[in-house]
Amino acid sequence: MNKIFTWSISAALAGFLFGFDTVVISGADKQLQELWGTSDAFHGSVVMAMALWGTVVGAIFGGIPTNKIGRKNTLLLIGALYFISAVGSALVNDPISFAIFRFIGGLGVGASTIAAPTYVSEIAPQDKRGRLVALYQFNIVLGILIAYLSNYLLSNVDGESWRWMVGVEAIPAVIYILFVIIIPKSPRWLISKSRLEEAGEVLQKVNPETDLETKMQEIRKQSKKEKIGENILMKKYRFPLILAFLIAFFNQLSGINAFLYYAPRIFEEAGLGVDTALLSSIGIGIINLIFTLIGVSLIDKLGRKQLMYIGSVGYIISLSLVAMSFFLDWGGLSVPIFLFLFIASHAIGQGAVIWVFISEIFPNHLRASGQAFGSSTHWVLAAIIPSLIPFLFSTIGTGYVFAFFAFMMVLQLLFVIFMMPETKGKSLEELSEELTLKDASN
Repeated sequence: MNKIFTWSISAALAGFLFGFDTVVISGADKQLQELWGTSDAFHGSVVMAMALWGTVVGAIFGGIPTNKIGRKNTLLLIGALYFISAVGSALVNDPISFAIFRFIGGLGVGASTIAAPTYVSEIAPQDKRGRLVALYQFNIVLGILIAYLSNYLLSNVDGESWRWMVGVEAIPAVIYILFVIIIPKSPRWLISKSRLEEAGEVLQKVNPETDLETKMQEIRKQSKKEKIGENILMKKYRFPLILAFLIAFFNQLSGINAFLYYAPRIFEEAGLGVDTALLSSIGIGIINLIFTLIGVSLIDKLGRKQLMYIGSVGYIISLSLVAMSFFLDWGGLSVPIFLFLFIASHAIGQGAVIWVFISEIFPNHLRASGQAFGSSTHWVLAAIIPSLIPFLFSTIGTGYVFAFFAFMMVLQLLFVIFMMPETKGKSLEELSEELTLKDASN
């Protein structure tokens, strides 16, 4: 188990860079707009959101290298993209070049949401798969916390502190690459490429007590059912496709990425000073980390569906209170406190579940494609929604934006109640049979 944990955490470090890259821009947000004198529309849709559009492209096409060159090699490529983005973004002198290098980093983020959960789900024992895949989410929130802390510590650097904020990511990118070099290739990917001897060696390391021949036959039996030319858009895979779409759709319609990108700005809208807003952002990172740890520890005990129940109810309460705070001008620390509750709800629910759930519901031969579909849905919305936030805040108002997010979480709760299956404790091959048959029987 120690080896599996080491391999899982090594792959999941892609999540650390994902989290760091996603929110490090929040500390440079206003500096960059003032430096280059850009409009709200250009700043929101190009300077701030270009990394997210890179993420969309990375998510759409990340399944191709994940299938062709393998999960491990794709993870190494992702590390290189993060490094190039960090160094390039720190050295540029104009908004277009900055946006291009942020786009490159976004490619790494998008691809990582496919390759890392896919890799970990394929090496993990079924009874520990939830918490091991959720290490990816844990690393995301750790990256978010470190980015907020880094931004705060670097905010008073003489000169252009934003360069240090975005450039420091090069250090964890190099560390991540060194870690990924040591991990083995995915056994299920090796079997799909008919490299059975290598796959057997990895499976033996994954679980020395398992009956290797039986496990190999189970995986190969699944592989034999695969038909050349199959894709996730076929009718028999409609149910897992709908599940992947809806969980990704509701993840972003909670407003989570909009909030992470603009946390300091939202706190300033609520009447907090600049320094207090940055410190409150660090508080968000700490709450996120604590409740993600709770979610990771519970995901294989309570299951994915129970965590989504808890998170959905927390979303509805917290987002409604944030909206009321802006409508009724409660001021003070009410908004940060309610947003802490919002982050806790996200961390223990959607945050802990989404990448685990999507990585489980597709058959082996379509897992990377299914993960790419779910990730693409997630990231298209994650690009659109934050790019609209400066405009929406200045036109319809902050309260109405958060009220809309609260309403969408009511719809998420209905999805969890009536549609979402429980996946804990089942092998990937079992889940493939169940979810495909459910669709075929309709």
